[in-house]
Amino acid sequence: MSGKLFIEKREEQGDFTIRRPNADRISGHEATQGKAIERAREIDPTATIQVERVRNTNRGHRDKWRKP
Repeated sequence: MSGKLFIEKREEQGDFTIRRPNADRISGHEATQGKAIERAREIDPTATIQVERVRNTNRGHRDKWRKP
């Protein structure tokens, strides 16, 4: 499958989820953002991966998306 996968931080659980657009359920979850990116690449090697910003930087702010 090709398409998009989103990496999002879950504050309450303290981990990162892998989710397809408009999905009701997650495709996976990992303890760190890096491991979630690796797992997303295993799930769908041709997908465009978008990572949620989890901190403010001089290039962007929270609630924005970036490529890994």
